[in-house]
Amino acid sequence: MSATSATGARPRVGFRVPTKWVTISLFLLPALALYLLFVLVPVIQAAHYSLYKWNGLQPLDNFVGLRNYATALGSDTFRTAVSNNFLIIVLSLTLQIPFSLSLAVLLNRRFRGRTVFRVIFFLPYVLSEAITGVVFSLLLRPGALIDSGFSSLGLGGLIQDWLGDPGFVMITLFVIISWKYFGFHMILLLAGLQGIPREIEEAALIDGAGRWQAFRHITLPLLGPTLRVSVFLSMIGALQLFDMIWVMTKGGPLGASNTMAIAMFKAGFTNQQMGYGSALAVILFLFALVLALAYQRFVLQRDVEGAVTAFNG
Repeated sequence: MSATSATGARPRVGFRVPTKWVTISLFLLPALALYLLFVLVPVIQAAHYSLYKWNGLQPLDNFVGLRNYATALGSDTFRTAVSNNFLIIVLSLTLQIPFSLSLAVLLNRRFRGRTVFRVIFFLPYVLSEAITGVVFSLLLRPGALIDSGFSSLGLGGLIQDWLGDPGFVMITLFVIISWKYFGFHMILLLAGLQGIPREIEEAALIDGAGRWQAFRHITLPLLGPTLRVSVFLSMIGALQLFDMIWVMTKGGPLGASNTMAIAMFKAGFTNQQMGYGSALAVILFLFALVLALAYQRFVLQRDVEGAVTAFNG
C-alpha cells in the first residue's frame, strides 16, 4: 500500500487558467479599450448632451429633456436630410450595386488587359472624398469642362445647373458618389466571383444551360454572401455621407442636399447648438444601429450560422 493511500491524503490539484483564454484576452483588451474610449464613451456623452440646450461653451445646466429630439423630428430640414439619405440608399441598391456586379462579372472573364481595367475602375475609390469634391466642383461650374463637353457634342440642351438646382443636385451627387465607390463594390464582388469554382458553371453549360441560366441559378446564389455584405456596406455608407457633399454644396442650395451628418454638423459647429446637434447625432446612430441589427437578423443570419457551423465542424 502506498503512503498516500495509508494516510488518506489526496494530491493537490492547483487551479490552472487555460492558456488559450489568457492569450485571447491579451489580444482583445487593447481593441476593447480603444472601442470603449473612442466609440462607446462619445455615444454616451452625446446622449447626455442631447438632453440640454447647450452651445458648447457655457455650463451644462439648461436641461430640456427630449425637446431637442422633438424639434429634430418636427423639422422640415431634418426630414429632408433623412429623405436624401434614404434616396441615396435606394439608388445605390437599384443602380450602383447592379452596375458594379455587371462589371465584376465582365472583368472575371479571361481577356487581355483585364488587370488594367480593374485598376482603372478601382482608382476613383483611392482618391479622398475631399479631393473628389473639389475636382467635381471645378468640373461642374457653369461653362467649365462638363458644360463645354456637352456643347461640343451638340448636347447643349442637356446642360444643367448641376450643383445649383435644388431639384437636380441630388441626382448629380449620386452620380459622383457612384463614380467614387462603384470600384470598391466591383473589387469586392470580383473577389467573391473568383472564389466560385469555374467547374460548376462549366458543368452547367455542358448540361445545356445557357450563360444567363448558369449565372442566375448557380453563380448568383453562390455569390450571395459577398453580395449581401456589399449591400450592407453600401447602406451604412449612405447613412454616413458627409465629406464629399460638404465640400461641393455644404448642404445647399436651400438645404436640398442636406444629409443627416451635414445637418448634425451645421447644428453643432455652425449654429453653436451643441445640444441639438448631439440629438441629431444620437438619431443618426440609432438609424444606423437599427438598420444594422435588422439586416443582421433578417439577411445575414444564415451566412453567420453557416460560418459558425463550418468553424465548429
